[in-house]
Amino acid sequence: MAAGILILGAGQAAAQLAISLRQGGYAGAIRMVGDEPYAPYQRPPLSKAFLKDKASIDTLLLRRESYWADHQVALELGAAAAAVDRGGKRVTLRDGRTFPYDTLVFATGTRARDLPLPGIKLDGVHSLRRIDDVKRLRPALDAARRVAIVGAGYIGLEVAAVLRQEDRAATVVEAEARVMKRVAGEEVSAFFDQLHRSRGVDIRLGARLAGIEGEGRAVGLALASGEKIAADVVLVATGARANDDLAMAAGLACEDGVVVDDVARAAPDVYAIGDCARFHSHRYGRRIRLECVQNAIDQAKAAAQAILGKPVPYDPVPWFWSDQYEIKLQITGLLDGYDACETVGVPDEARFSVEYRKAGKLIAVDAINDGRAHMLGRRRIAADLPERAAALPVS
Repeated sequence: MAAGILILGAGQAAAQLAISLRQGGYAGAIRMVGDEPYAPYQRPPLSKAFLKDKASIDTLLLRRESYWADHQVALELGAAAAAVDRGGKRVTLRDGRTFPYDTLVFATGTRARDLPLPGIKLDGVHSLRRIDDVKRLRPALDAARRVAIVGAGYIGLEVAAVLRQEDRAATVVEAEARVMKRVAGEEVSAFFDQLHRSRGVDIRLGARLAGIEGEGRAVGLALASGEKIAADVVLVATGARANDDLAMAAGLACEDGVVVDDVARAAPDVYAIGDCARFHSHRYGRRIRLECVQNAIDQAKAAAQAILGKPVPYDPVPWFWSDQYEIKLQITGLLDGYDACETVGVPDEARFSVEYRKAGKLIAVDAINDGRAHMLGRRRIAADLPERAAALPVS
């Protein structure tokens, strides 16, 4: 009897792969192994509506739990993989069980980056990547008046927005010279900096963290400057790293992500998809790893096509979004290395976009409360950077 497809991970990419395989007519066994006790669910709302509204877990589920059984997808939840035997085509779980496979797919996602800082393990220090993180963080926030957030990326600023809407004091500490430096241009960073400051967020830029203060429980932050910031709760939101340890131990090429080809294949009969996969973007002329819903869904669809014997090269125009207060930021493309930018619209009216170009080609668009600019930007980037285009010079 054929062993079928074994998916390590049970998030958005894993779910989409199983759905696409069944829709494509795959009738063999599909087994999904996830280390959380929950059926596949959406992660973006964790730092937004789910945290703010204290909603039911059911509101996050990608499909009703009955869907998986109805479509003969076996879920092994609360189960972590311990080792992959590629020669024997078998995966061993931490609980000792083993599962064979014909095709193996890594959809293992990411985890919060470890900060080697004094006090990082104290009670009252939180990260925000999973449902259980919210289940721990939400009661702590309910009892807190002052919250310190380390990191001014999407998650840090989204949580700061939630805190201010609840009239809690929020201090954001960022080592870089501007907020969202990794994902947005200078004008967009300045817009969100001013937005948060106008709502009462205390933002400290260029601030180096020396450690987290407290004995047994966190009571605040210590900066390298010697300043202390008191807090009832500390949230560390300094980005994520790929869960590629298992793949690396199995002998697969990894570079903060499992290296895959144009159809998400890492090796014969082995694929990697979603946040944990690093692939070559012909549009941008380099390997990239994308942490976004668009990539999880579309790369999973590409892998399904390849598994079904109908391979189609995957080379997307990436897009992302962030909701902060009443502002929606939509980003399309990758802006690093741009040499020119242009603002369209009126920033003071909180409806504008910024276009980024490199060597005359449109490579990214940031749109603030402007869905039309976002959609047109995606089309224009696709036209300026066609699939399998010659690599752009990288600064």
